[in-house]
Amino acid sequence: MARELVIMACTECKRRNYTTNKNKRVTTGRLEKKKYCPFEKRHTVHRETK
Repeated sequence: MARELVIMACTECKRRNYTTNKNKRVTTGRLEKKKYCPFEKRHTVHRETK
């Protein structure tokens, strides 16, 4: 299967807040999305972790 579950971590507080799916064949690099961080109480960039 090409889709894989990835965990998103906040770049500022380093906490793992979100999970999402990603197509490994199409997106080979690390996924980055701007999401709401409840610990920072604002929108921050969340990056895919290993």
